[in-house]
Amino acid sequence: MITKTGACKKLGTLSLAAVIFFTVSGGPYGLESLLFYCGGKSALLLLLIVPLLWDIPIILTVLELNSLMPVTGGYYQWVKHALGLRWAFYEGWWSWLCIFIDLAIYPQMVIMYASLFFPEIAVYKIPVCLSIIWGCAYINLTGIVPVGKTSVLLGILILIPFILLFVLGVHKYPVDFSMSMIPFKDHSSLLGMAIFTIIWNFIGWDNITTYAGEVKKPAISYLKAISAAFAFIFILYYGTMLIAHNSGIPPIEFKDKGFPALGLLIAGKWLSVVIAIGGIISSIGVFLAVLLSISRIPEVMAVDKLLPAKLHALHPRFKTPYISIIICACVVSFMVLWTFGELLIIDVTVYFAGIVLEFISLIVLRIKEPGTLRPFRVPLNIAGLCVLFALPVITYFTALSDVMIKSKDAVKPLLFAMLMILSAGVVWRIIKLRGAKEIR
Repeated sequence: MITKTGACKKLGTLSLAAVIFFTVSGGPYGLESLLFYCGGKSALLLLLIVPLLWDIPIILTVLELNSLMPVTGGYYQWVKHALGLRWAFYEGWWSWLCIFIDLAIYPQMVIMYASLFFPEIAVYKIPVCLSIIWGCAYINLTGIVPVGKTSVLLGILILIPFILLFVLGVHKYPVDFSMSMIPFKDHSSLLGMAIFTIIWNFIGWDNITTYAGEVKKPAISYLKAISAAFAFIFILYYGTMLIAHNSGIPPIEFKDKGFPALGLLIAGKWLSVVIAIGGIISSIGVFLAVLLSISRIPEVMAVDKLLPAKLHALHPRFKTPYISIIICACVVSFMVLWTFGELLIIDVTVYFAGIVLEFISLIVLRIKEPGTLRPFRVPLNIAGLCVLFALPVITYFTALSDVMIKSKDAVKPLLFAMLMILSAGVVWRIIKLRGAKEIR
């Protein structure tokens, strides 16, 4: 059964592109450690290579599957249609757990950036974080259109500091596009973490499809919005990291103090404060967009009797899955935070498990339903799709193997990620044992 989220207003292409921007990116915040992990020119080279190997195959998969089934629940519904209810539950469960961990860090980022010009805020860390979580939950309760409009506004506000950073940075420091240095010559031991950092800053393309039933003309809207968002994110990332490299900022300082430190170096305290404010806005915007995407998954899982039926309840006025949104906010409020590096490994590993199911679903549906209308179709046959799928697999395992060999600190988060992945099988068995006869 495919659900429709009430008779609500639908999202247009511009608002969709803004929500996608925040779901996947929210700005370059989070890329600061890249220079420390692999050096300036190596970082720029990786920023060219990794998105091609990781993002393009995922984006193409998402576009085809979403054009085939542009429905509420997105990737959950694709996997259910191709592989059955059990694997769909795995897909939804993994996404839910993964994003809970991811969401919990954004209110903390607000505290970090705000403390640069208002140190006393650290004393009120818990109430400020809870205010952000529940404020974003309320906006989500009012519907997808308010989230979209808010995302457009926040996107413009985030763009301003980085335009200033780029213009002033280019004026102050000569731009050097050469790649004369041997990549990774002095920083190869941290290559894996560098790749994980880039992957983490580019994940979420499938999350944006969970509300496809609430988007105007979803097939064409998603094609336009994803293409625009990817191009914008790539240019934004590359331009800001190029300025950071050319400025000569010490990588350890950039890692610890972030883009506000770069703004201070380029133009003084005023730009540092502007960028810090941008970091606050970015964190709130990402939280808004990601909460929007994940709150639709419990809704459709409840329809399939995999979760309590009340999760499917829609708000009488706004027609949003308000109980699902409230539960998501509650869990995030109590989530224990890991370090940023550990978060990268956990997020990417659990996310990758779901991506594998989506690639398999694409191939299965090509075989089972070759004639079904797909407004967008990846121009490859089955063998070509397998080669396409190999690219992100190679990228992930290259990063993972390097991290596991070179860093003992990677063992704990990797084991935790594995437990999260395996927990889907345990919960599935519990659901079966509780006598849900409808579940097959």
